[in-house]
Amino acid sequence: MKNIFTIQLNPNRVFGLDILRALAIIFVVFGHGNSLIFEESPKLVQFLIFDGVSIFFVLSGFLIGRILIKELSKSKVNYKTILNFWIRRWFRTLPNYYLILFTLFALNYIFNNNFSLFNYKRYFLFAQNLYYEHPYFFSEAWSLSVEEWFYLLIPLLLLFLIKIFKISIPNAIILIVFVIIIGVTFFRFQRYSLNIIDDLTSWDRLLRKQVFTRLDSLMYGIIGACVYIYFFKFWKKTKMIFFVSGIILLITMQLNLLNFKSFGLYHCVFSFSFTSLGTLFLLPYLSLLKTGKGLFYRIITYISLISYSMYLVNLKIVKKWILSAIDIKILQTFDTSLYLGLRYLLFWLFTIIISILIYKYFEVPMTNLRDKVVVK
Repeated sequence: MKNIFTIQLNPNRVFGLDILRALAIIFVVFGHGNSLIFEESPKLVQFLIFDGVSIFFVLSGFLIGRILIKELSKSKVNYKTILNFWIRRWFRTLPNYYLILFTLFALNYIFNNNFSLFNYKRYFLFAQNLYYEHPYFFSEAWSLSVEEWFYLLIPLLLLFLIKIFKISIPNAIILIVFVIIIGVTFFRFQRYSLNIIDDLTSWDRLLRKQVFTRLDSLMYGIIGACVYIYFFKFWKKTKMIFFVSGIILLITMQLNLLNFKSFGLYHCVFSFSFTSLGTLFLLPYLSLLKTGKGLFYRIITYISLISYSMYLVNLKIVKKWILSAIDIKILQTFDTSLYLGLRYLLFWLFTIIISILIYKYFEVPMTNLRDKVVVK
């Protein structure tokens, strides 16, 4: 039984980035599980739950930015380079996504008489939330759309600028990054100006969960990748200054979010930018924190490895389907406090167990296939 859940830890992983990835998924799962205990979360709980998805975005931009820069720098820039990049990313991200998507299709087909697959066809191409409200069906998939469009568009834009306009790799990256940051920020401003955004629901569906309103978050990670590769001495020298600045900025934003009473210009347009900037400031220190030790190291690395699976299963699979099925049977069995505690414990337990199994027996084998599918 022990071997079923054992995961081999790679000693070459960057421990600092694993810390950031583990914290991000913990924030996400805590945020999704809050409603199992609280009707309205206490302010202390709200303060302790940072924006895990934005952290993922910046971290992804940083890691993918470094991969892209290195690949484009060491090989001839052509469609094969880009295609191989896509193959590697898609083998890493798509199998898990489609596994959960088809699982949800099957569950709804069996238990929901009004279910129609045709209504959710946009999920196949990550087109369900380009510039419109994301459907409730597979609600956490909104961030996967942002990521996948990032993987698709950035290499194409780089190839276009480098091959057609003969722009150098660093200059092409800088141009793309700042055009997207400025363009997306302006798009959010337009949304804010033309729509009534006066509660969390309208803010969430019109601004937070759309590709065209969030693509800039990953660009801050790419800025970090550029500085890491082209100005490494500066990156290393200023790591503590930026780390402290990032923590202060993120804490200040959390305090601000707890006390705001209206969805004004800052919260609708610039709060996303400052969250991304604060996360970027953490990267110099964390990217250079190579190793850890002891139980804390093992727990953090373990959570980091299964974080993608945890993100995909915790809300719809575990909270909606599994816990709802259990609720029907045990709701009358326990008193309220015991029931709430047990349900919350089961939420975490099922999320972790299912994620481990998916990671070990599906995600890793599928990811390993990518080395066999290379365009030469």
